[in-house]
Amino acid sequence: MNYRVVLEAAWLVHDVDDIDDAIGVAVSEAGKRLNQEDMDYVEVEVGFTECPACGEPFDSAFIAADTSLVGLMLEMKVFNAESDEHAQRIAKSDIGGALRDVPLKVVNTFEIEDEDEESA
Repeated sequence: MNYRVVLEAAWLVHDVDDIDDAIGVAVSEAGKRLNQEDMDYVEVEVGFTECPACGEPFDSAFIAADTSLVGLMLEMKVFNAESDEHAQRIAKSDIGGALRDVPLKVVNTFEIEDEDEESA
C-alpha cells in the first residue's frame, strides 16, 4: 500500500524580531537540511494552530526573547508499506535522520491510490 504521511516539526529560530522572518528562516533551514540528504520529495510548509478564543487558524509560530518556535508540517509519500503504522515509522526514520534533534510528531496518515501517484 502507498501512503501520504504528515509530520509536525518544532523548529527553533534564534535572533529574530518578526514572525514572517521566523517562518521564512524555519522553512528555508528545514528545506536546506532535507535537500542536503537528497530528500527534495518532502514538502515543507508552516503549520497552523487554532485560536483558542475564536477557533480561526493562524500560523504556528511564537516569538519570545528574540527566539521563535515555528511549527512546520512535513509531508512525504511512502510506497509499498505494510500498514499505516509502518508508513509512519518509515517517514519518521527518513525525515528524522535528516533533521536530527528536531522533535517530530505524526499528524496524519492516509492511503493514496496508485493513479494519484501517476499524476503527482
